[in-house]
Amino acid sequence: MSDISARLSLPYLAPAQAQKHVTHNEALTRLDLLVQLAVAGFNADTPPATPVAGEVWATGAAPSGAWAGQVGQLASWDGNAWIFAAPVEGWVALGMTDGRLYRFDGAAWVAVSFGTENLDGLGIGTASDATNRLAVASDAVLLTHAGAGHQLKLNKAASGDTASLLFQTGFSGRAEMGTAGTDDFAIKVSADGAAWADALVFAPTGTVSGTAVQTSATDTSPGRLARADYAYGPGNLLGTTSQAGGTPTGAVIETGSTASGTYTRFADGTQIVQATRTLGYATAGVCTDSWSFPAAFATPPVVSLTLDDIDAATPAEDALAAPRATDTTASATTLRAPRVSGTTSFASGDTLSVNAIAIGRWF
Repeated sequence: MSDISARLSLPYLAPAQAQKHVTHNEALTRLDLLVQLAVAGFNADTPPATPVAGEVWATGAAPSGAWAGQVGQLASWDGNAWIFAAPVEGWVALGMTDGRLYRFDGAAWVAVSFGTENLDGLGIGTASDATNRLAVASDAVLLTHAGAGHQLKLNKAASGDTASLLFQTGFSGRAEMGTAGTDDFAIKVSADGAAWADALVFAPTGTVSGTAVQTSATDTSPGRLARADYAYGPGNLLGTTSQAGGTPTGAVIETGSTASGTYTRFADGTQIVQATRTLGYATAGVCTDSWSFPAAFATPPVVSLTLDDIDAATPAEDALAAPRATDTTASATTLRAPRVSGTTSFASGDTLSVNAIAIGRWF
């Protein structure tokens, strides 16, 4: 049987040994050095000028002075002299300067590295579980940059899976944003965590839909967002008007002109056309003009005429009856300026001008 223990090299008392207290005290001294091992410094080569009893140092590769020749030893001051012990692979010591644990690997003391890869779970201020493998209970969480920027990445395996941020009240969902079930980016909301509404859905093409967006050109539900193709602005207020089933599908106001005059067409179906027309001699009692509207109506419009000018016409202006339109259709009308009965007749070559306005509907 050996005279010392296998792990700490503590001396054993021998049968009938004289002065057993010497051997016993040596063993206690080694226990005091090695149990609850705390090291003041690692890889130290120079003994402290005023050593403290019980303080332990781990010597380096070139110890000097009282430590000369004691390479890689544990050195402890017992109040009178330095005692040394050789560490064994697997021993663990606490570093007094940095509070870290160190392990002797058989050649040197190395800092103990606690594995942080492939953990089953991590809870900070709370407990993680099989679903929430990372759980944090905190007033706030800061993810800051290392370099110029920072990205938070949510990855899913396939298009039909979910990558989203879920906002809860009392652990019941109220809002969610991300790609849930498709690759469309959606913002969903719920009042109870059970029934959900897709408020905004952005397709990969960049177009948007959802309950927060107009569903048609006639959708004026409070709180809805206007679609560019359903709403009006500087880009489509003026242009070509159009409609489908009575619902405007084009611009609000359309204007144009032809040789027959000008027209203004409104999205509600109202149309106004106007022109200054010259009426020529037809008979001794009337001057006329056939006016084709610059834009057709859906039904015959109401036509109004005012006298503009008489060119070498007899009878005089006060001998004319009010100009009027007759035989009006959706696309044309006949303008007439008759003389008052009993006055001087019109003569060949006489003309007069009228301002003509027609108001009606284009659909």
